Amino acid sequence: MKKSIERFCNREREFVYKFKVGSQCLELKVPLKFPVQENASHLHGRLMLLHSLPCFIEKDLKEALSQFIEEESLRDYDRDAEASLEAVKSGEVDLHQLASSWAKAYAETTLEHARPEEPSWDEDFADVYHDLIHSPASETLLNLEHNYFVSISELIGERDVELKKLRERQGIEMEKVMQELGKSLTDQDVNSLAAQHFESQQDLENKWSNELKQSTAIQKQEYQEWVIKLHQDLKNPNNSSLSEEIKVQPSQFRESVEANGRIYEEQRKLEESFTIHLGAQLKTMHNLRLLRADMLDFCKHKRNHRSGVKLHRLQTALSLYSTSLCGLVLLVDNRINSYSGIKRDSGNRNGGIDDKAKNADRNYLNILPGEFYITRHSNLSEIHVAFHLCVDDNVKSGNITARDPAIMGLRNILKVCCTHDITTISIPLLLVHDMSEEMTIPWCLRRAELVFKCVKGFMMEMASWDGGISRTVQFLVPQSISEEMFYQLSNMLPQIFRVSSTLTLTSKH
Repeated sequence: MKKSIERFCNREREFVYKFKVGSQCLELKVPLKFPVQENASHLHGRLMLLHSLPCFIEKDLKEALSQFIEEESLRDYDRDAEASLEAVKSGEVDLHQLASSWAKAYAETTLEHARPEEPSWDEDFADVYHDLIHSPASETLLNLEHNYFVSISELIGERDVELKKLRERQGIEMEKVMQELGKSLTDQDVNSLAAQHFESQQDLENKWSNELKQSTAIQKQEYQEWVIKLHQDLKNPNNSSLSEEIKVQPSQFRESVEANGRIYEEQRKLEESFTIHLGAQLKTMHNLRLLRADMLDFCKHKRNHRSGVKLHRLQTALSLYSTSLCGLVLLVDNRINSYSGIKRDSGNRNGGIDDKAKNADRNYLNILPGEFYITRHSNLSEIHVAFHLCVDDNVKSGNITARDPAIMGLRNILKVCCTHDITTISIPLLLVHDMSEEMTIPWCLRRAELVFKCVKGFMMEMASWDGGISRTVQFLVPQSISEEMFYQLSNMLPQIFRVSSTLTLTSKH
């Protein structure tokens, strides 16, 4: 049967089209190979352009070409079918084998015959965790996660101290060598020492990296096993040790400390909230918030000295495996493999169970401004997803437009939010995390107006992306911004968005 099919492949046929131009009768002949791989409309356009054909035959030529391709293709299919039937009749093809092949293909492409997908371990664990976090065991879960975080934070602190001591020692050694440069030592000696120092730093960093990975892997396995066991015990009401398993003992948990030894401090935030309605006919309500806060405050673990883990951490855990996820936009450079600045700080906050950010530590490909990568987190204080948006120094200039890569990156991030159940997203309003001298009041007002207007347009597009789901968008400004500037931005927001106003109805007596 294969031979009969091959006979009808790559067969060349001539398409003939006759038309008149004035009193002249012209004829167009085009050889075509069947089956025709090219789209008929594209082929028609090429013929019109290649042969400089008059525009008045364009429609008729397209219809004649499409009809010719369809008729000749049908003839080939008929010949192919006849040849296949002859092969079955003559015994060239095994009838039972052919029937088995057809039955297998039908079963694989028809849903009612398809095998049900077996639930993955991750899906099972998600269901188990969701049940427990909505049970009396929730506080124990959060305290255990917090304890893991403290343990990893201490390791990170030890690593930073050891690296600092190594760099200080190497700095002293290099100063001594530089003093002898040109006397008893040469440039080659300096380069050799610098290479040794670099190698020593790499070895130490690799050692700590391996230790952190090993610790987080052990923590993750222990945590998952404990969650599964606790869930099984909850199903057994006669288990006498159950109350002890979920008993909370706050005295066992230590205060979380930053790598430099300072306890996290709550800093005063400024905040304004708005309710808006967007849409042409069917309007959707959204919540907007303007905050003066550090972006990493949404990642930090904090302890309340009186009541243990804060309620916002519980809220984040309750919505972990849900359709109401929280996201945050972090502005980063183009080096995926680099862990400096805000990327390093964000990584250090996420020391517990699910450190997805470290998956990219061996990817040396750079990304372009406007592109972003996503990390998923299960134990940060207020977010589940971090969008690492690549920006360059151009965002510090005052002449960016709505077509700037950073702005288009925000649009793409909002689109991902719509398709992946992220209903709360925090965005740096000024597209910077820290203020600098060139960021004057006029600069801030222009940048805020641009981002407000663009985000409003993107949110109106959301209705076509997700059918109009209510969302919360938080605009964050750096903590170093003045209160006066904050309230100027707060007054600008309702002028750009349509803010819902309350009506007071009074009855006449």
